Amino acid sequence: MGQDIRDMLKDTSLQNPKLPEGHEARFAKKLEESFQQKPKNTSFLWLKVAAAVIIFMGLGYFAYQFMNGNSNDAPILADTETVEENTPQEFTLGDLSPDLKKVEDFYTTGIKVQLASLESDPENKDLIDAYMKRLNELNQEYARLNKEMNEVGPTEATITALVDNLKLRLELLFKLKNKLKELKQLENEKYSEFTT
Repeated sequence: MGQDIRDMLKDTSLQNPKLPEGHEARFAKKLEESFQQKPKNTSFLWLKVAAAVIIFMGLGYFAYQFMNGNSNDAPILADTETVEENTPQEFTLGDLSPDLKKVEDFYTTGIKVQLASLESDPENKDLIDAYMKRLNELNQEYARLNKEMNEVGPTEATITALVDNLKLRLELLFKLKNKLKELKQLENEKYSEFTT
């Protein structure tokens, strides 16, 4: 049966508690034993140092590569005989800011991927040619907007128009891909109707 600790404490007097003899000496001895210095393992310390050095060298290498950009690419030689010295240097959308460069690279890469994945055959040649004609018009408009930006300077309207042009070209290619899929499904359905 359980006892109430309050009742037990009422009966004892704790005014002058006596500790057993030698209690303080035993406590001090145990305290010293627990705080004795253990010899450190120096090989583990060397592993930590080596790991830190490797990490810093790796970070340094990647920082160097990032700062140098395309230093591993083969140098591109310009034909200096045909370049006029008085022509102003033209800049593109990507030259304005890193964010705009990312946007431009995203859309141009997407356009190139979609163009590379097009499969032309005699049945869909007319459809692809119509879309390519529209895409060529958008390319010419992009060149005109880029020329305007170089002549007048970058304005919010020109930058927006350039980005919208890139976006429209990519959307146009997506629509073409969807039309080609629909056309292929239609041909498959017609083929399955003839075979049944």
